[in-house]
Amino acid sequence: MENNNSRRVFLKNTVKAAAVVTISSAAASTLVQSCSPSKKMGAGLITGFDQQPLPYSYDALENVIDAKTMEIHYSKHAAAYAKAVKEASVAEGVDIAKPLENVLAKISSYSTKMRNNAGGHYNHEMFWKSMRPKKADNAPTGSLLVDMDKTFGSFANFKTQFSEAAKTRFGSGWAWLYVDGSSNLKIGSSANQDNPLMNVSDIKGFPILGLDVWEHAYYLKYQNKRPEYIENWWNVVNWNYVQMRFDKK
Repeated sequence: MENNNSRRVFLKNTVKAAAVVTISSAAASTLVQSCSPSKKMGAGLITGFDQQPLPYSYDALENVIDAKTMEIHYSKHAAAYAKAVKEASVAEGVDIAKPLENVLAKISSYSTKMRNNAGGHYNHEMFWKSMRPKKADNAPTGSLLVDMDKTFGSFANFKTQFSEAAKTRFGSGWAWLYVDGSSNLKIGSSANQDNPLMNVSDIKGFPILGLDVWEHAYYLKYQNKRPEYIENWWNVVNWNYVQMRFDKK
């Protein structure tokens, strides 16, 4: 009888222990997922190391961005960043199966080649998705517009401030709308191929809209008229994509 009772107690305790292990494993898995880029940024917002197909034809953004500029920009400039970031990753032991965002977050640990090309690849992959064929009265809606009105006073005020950041970025770089660590919308700019995800950036947060103001992005059509390029660009902003990034910030 004692042996049977002992066996029942042993089995009962074993089941309890197994349950604790199972619950602990599930909790640990949840914790890991909550800290991962895919959880933080949302499905569809993670950037890999390969160049993705352009989501429209080269001539889809006429008369804002001409087909020749799009072709050169995508197939030459952006393709070169994608190629070089993979080369740097091999040389520096980066696991390219993991999100590129992981590299950007600690970019100070890597080479200048990695910084320039990881940024260039990420920025352009985001840029292509941030545009779509020209649309009349193109503007955001929903929660993004509400937050813009609260932060900047109006969508018109936001456009003015963002355009100014793009116009006054000295030399090559980007203008950004981003969400900072306190969940506030902010406008800023960065030099070269830096972006707000980088730990070396003067502005830090999650970018939801970026405008390329390197001369190769507009020079064939606009020459030195950067303000005209910026003004026309508002007609092709894909606010659905920007809203998606805003929702997953």
